[in-house]
Amino acid sequence: MKILILCTGNSGRSQMAEGYMHQFDPVSEVISAGTSPRDRVNPYAVRVMAEEGIDISSHYPKDVTTYVNDSFDYVITVCDNARESCPFFVGEVRHRLHFTFEDPTELGKSEEEALKTFRRVRDQIKVEFEKFHRSLSS
Repeated sequence: MKILILCTGNSGRSQMAEGYMHQFDPVSEVISAGTSPRDRVNPYAVRVMAEEGIDISSHYPKDVTTYVNDSFDYVITVCDNARESCPFFVGEVRHRLHFTFEDPTELGKSEEEALKTFRRVRDQIKVEFEKFHRSLSS
């Protein structure tokens, strides 16, 4: 199975979702990418995933245009912006899914507030991707 998880910056939500999917299903090929990728994965995303025992510190943002010629069993958008600006895929996409998660990277937050937001979004991502993974086994 080949799965692409897509958000705008590929620095938070999609990276966390990719981390969970690698944990839930180490056999499938899971990739995350962004429509406007940032320079690096958000350090808060790395930190809150480490709290779950998942290391995404070696992950890096990737541009979705790299994958438009590939075929996927699932393309999953995790933010409304990515859903609206999702490119046309030349390769076959068997299923498209959309989950909406708040952007935890809002500026102007204290470290404590940022971590609290990242943890909340991380936990929401975990719940939705656990359900998704279970549906694949059904």
